[in-house]
Amino acid sequence: MCGWSRERGLPGNGGDHRGPPAGPRVGVRPTLPVLLLAALLAAGCGRRDPAVDAAPGQASAPQLLRLRQRNEPVSLDPASTALPDEFGILRSLLEGLLLPGPNGGPPEPGAALRHEVSADGLVYTFHLRPDGRWSDGRPVTAADFVASARRLLTPATAAPKANVYFAVQNARAFATGAITDFSAVGLRARDERTLVITLEWPNPRFPATVASGPWLPVRTDVVERHGRHWTQPGNFVGNGPFVLAEWRADQRVVVRRNPRWRDAASVRVDEIHFVRFDNGDSEDRAYRAGQIDATMAVPFSKVPAYARERPQELHRLPMIETRYLAFNTRLPALGGSARLALALAIDRERLTERVLQGGQSAAHRFLPPPLRTPESGTGAPHLSFNPAEARRLLAAAGYPGGKGFPRLELSGWTHSQALEAIQQMWRTELGIEVAIVIREAKVHLDALRTGHFEIAFATAIPDVADPAAMLGDFLSGAPLNYPRWSHAGYDAAVQAGDYAKAERHLLEESPIAPLYFNSKVFLLSPRVQGWQEDGLWARVYQGMSVVAPGKR
Repeated sequence: MCGWSRERGLPGNGGDHRGPPAGPRVGVRPTLPVLLLAALLAAGCGRRDPAVDAAPGQASAPQLLRLRQRNEPVSLDPASTALPDEFGILRSLLEGLLLPGPNGGPPEPGAALRHEVSADGLVYTFHLRPDGRWSDGRPVTAADFVASARRLLTPATAAPKANVYFAVQNARAFATGAITDFSAVGLRARDERTLVITLEWPNPRFPATVASGPWLPVRTDVVERHGRHWTQPGNFVGNGPFVLAEWRADQRVVVRRNPRWRDAASVRVDEIHFVRFDNGDSEDRAYRAGQIDATMAVPFSKVPAYARERPQELHRLPMIETRYLAFNTRLPALGGSARLALALAIDRERLTERVLQGGQSAAHRFLPPPLRTPESGTGAPHLSFNPAEARRLLAAAGYPGGKGFPRLELSGWTHSQALEAIQQMWRTELGIEVAIVIREAKVHLDALRTGHFEIAFATAIPDVADPAAMLGDFLSGAPLNYPRWSHAGYDAAVQAGDYAKAERHLLEESPIAPLYFNSKVFLLSPRVQGWQEDGLWARVYQGMSVVAPGKR
């Protein structure tokens, strides 16, 4: 199989083709080997290496990078996107003012060639590149970034990541409807190539905010022209190194090198295929068969074997990410004492060391280590495995020995082994039963957003390496506040920058139960050179290449 079920059809044989390819393939002459390669790709099951299919003496086949796509994109609109998977595709199509720096370093120039900061730290001035172009040839202007921000912050847009702009003067007030005049928001195009941004308060991390996914620009005139269809191939206009060529629902997204990009000559990969797989086992089989060049993960049970047999292909990347359980606080059975009991009955060391075995570390608090500043670390609470206290709390909640506690659903989109381990811990320590439900990622995310869950596996990945960004997800009414929890003391502590106090409220009230700090364990073909990905799942594709075996 090639990453999709037979029932859904193979690429080229039906399925949802969202528009025609966006222009001709760059740098490819219609040689016989290339035509054969195209036929193999259309069939979806070609096993030969596309980087070396050209015969000696003939033109080389295009460089094709094939990546696993974990979730079917909900949208390719930065104003609607929430998942790192979706931003992973968007970063190939759109370029922000700044780019994520290599290895988590400082941001690098993107659409803006340089920027400066006022002496008081409140005003950032970005100078756009003179050669910046959209994929239809129109210059990239400062007004494009202002219009993109206005669209994302408009309350009717209901952008899930609007809060990433709230460092900008009056952005929060505009997004919440407190003011309606966008000219009061601190975003101004001084001229075509100069963007001036005024902040609410000095923020030395602001460049990292600007380099985040929600700050990717769009052409609002294209959005207005095509409506909700603007993200389809043939309609999508971007300013990134690639253009959208194909989108087959639940199969793949294809992007091709953009000849109009400002530094097109530096882009060595001709195409990137983001290939959708139903589960980790099918992804693993595809990698071993040479059908993809990089995975998103490795099945837990196979990590030791890869470490022994193919260590050069097995990679571990610590992430700024906390995996946790969200408790639906609107359910009567999940009152405060019961929630804390469930949290204390989880043996996190056992979960990470015996079940996951991928370099993850036990999360005894919510903020991962890279986000712990002196302000967030002093006096922070610590969740320990304490089954005796958990049983006492559950009895205090009215369920001694687990008697009378309803059989709730423990839902997720992946990691059934981890959920099964938690299920067994609760059965052993508390005498309660939960039913495990695994859903498609998109369905699970919709359930989290709408509150149609009981206990749910979730992940917290900030857009910016900032404790305020991560803790902000649980402010009252925040779009990613899946537990529907509200606590005035927590809100005040986050807004005051007292992160230790905020985290203490979060763990004592337990609308969530932190499980582990994630580490990405993935397979990468030795043929892929220049891989760049940071702890926030942000990739930069410009420096990547795919080389033939023996030419590294």
